[in-house]
Amino acid sequence: MSKSTSGKQAIHEQGSRQSTPEDQQTTTQQLHGLHLPAMRVISIGPDPSLAYRPNLEKNENKDKEDYRNFENGSLIDRVFRTYKLMHTNQTVDFVKQKHSQWTSCNHAQVGMMDAIMSLDQLVDESDPDVDFPNSFHAFQTAEGIRQAHPDKEWFHLVGLIHDVGKTMALWDEPQWAVVGDTFPVGCKHQNSIVFRDNTFLENPDDKNPCYNTQYGIYEPNCGLDKVLMSWGHDEYLYRVLKFNNCLIPEEGMYMIRFHSFYPWHSHRDYMHLCNDKDLSMMPWVQDFNKFDLYTKTSDLPDVDKLKPYYQSLIDKYCPGTLKW
Repeated sequence: MSKSTSGKQAIHEQGSRQSTPEDQQTTTQQLHGLHLPAMRVISIGPDPSLAYRPNLEKNENKDKEDYRNFENGSLIDRVFRTYKLMHTNQTVDFVKQKHSQWTSCNHAQVGMMDAIMSLDQLVDESDPDVDFPNSFHAFQTAEGIRQAHPDKEWFHLVGLIHDVGKTMALWDEPQWAVVGDTFPVGCKHQNSIVFRDNTFLENPDDKNPCYNTQYGIYEPNCGLDKVLMSWGHDEYLYRVLKFNNCLIPEEGMYMIRFHSFYPWHSHRDYMHLCNDKDLSMMPWVQDFNKFDLYTKTSDLPDVDKLKPYYQSLIDKYCPGTLKW
């Protein structure tokens, strides 16, 4: 599905796509009788959340300290470029534009399981370690949660669907506006943001006195619900679920909306914007993060065997054909 790109969106985008015509092809998907818009199979990696959350290595005993390593590794240069584009272009105006573009949910009508499986079209040929379909990470995360919390079926479902917002990349959204860590726009960029020191130099908001103070456009303890986050798959999926009146509990919705907000849930930055509700939800997001990070191994799940259970959860909490 083609979409027009405004002048602001086009700023610096040219450098975000590095694939050749041979790397890209447009296909029309037919999934279980559902006709999807044309989707581009792309190789414009890397997706930082796949590359560093974590790198899949042959070593099954990888220490937790080795995850999210932004200082060295085979992909560090390309990961840096992705964050450079993100931190240059993610401004208040850009985020508002993306809300207008995506939150009306008029891009496709697809069931949740089909959306999960469609993520296998996201190709990252620059990653030498992660060579299995992206849907496997969804089932690995879900199964890790299911083992630890057998009585919380909604939590299992959240593990399964948490990255489905990345479907935006199949509809021509550049990866720097889809993946990676998120952060608030409209206020000072905190030091815990990945590559904070040298990737915001060309971001106009970083020099705007309305946006570069501790609180910026926000009131103290206003609550994260009133904060504009950098645009990505977290916020998009949250909006899709709200638009379609899905029944996932609020704890699960927080996990979906803020699981990439590492400066908050892992470094406790931006606490001055949080209200009591945010603080009460933080432990849930932190608990989810353990499974998002540490369940990706070379022990791949039997997806066909697991599908009936997870389809039953989809039918209960977000049934039918959803608008995206």
